[in-house]
Amino acid sequence: MPQITMNQREKAYALLKADADKILRLIEVQIDNLMMPQCPLYEEVLDTQMFGLSREIHFAVRLQLISEEEGRELLDNLEHKLTILHETAENGVSFKK
Repeated sequence: MPQITMNQREKAYALLKADADKILRLIEVQIDNLMMPQCPLYEEVLDTQMFGLSREIHFAVRLQLISEEEGRELLDNLEHKLTILHETAENGVSFKK
């Protein structure tokens, strides 16, 4: 099996970070245009996306492309940003640019 290079690790982390950013944008669009955070469909989309990302991260950790700590940080950071979006939406602030 070939040795994993630092460039491959950086690329894996960047791809996972990009996926986390996509989830954040998706939820932002949902809040702005489609539904409120207490809507069951909103919860379903959020749960599905977060589960998918957690599986991607788990796979990358198993391949030793990223560390468990890096994976946890990605998820924690995304969850923190989503919490801010959720709280802001409940207070009636729009994210439209």
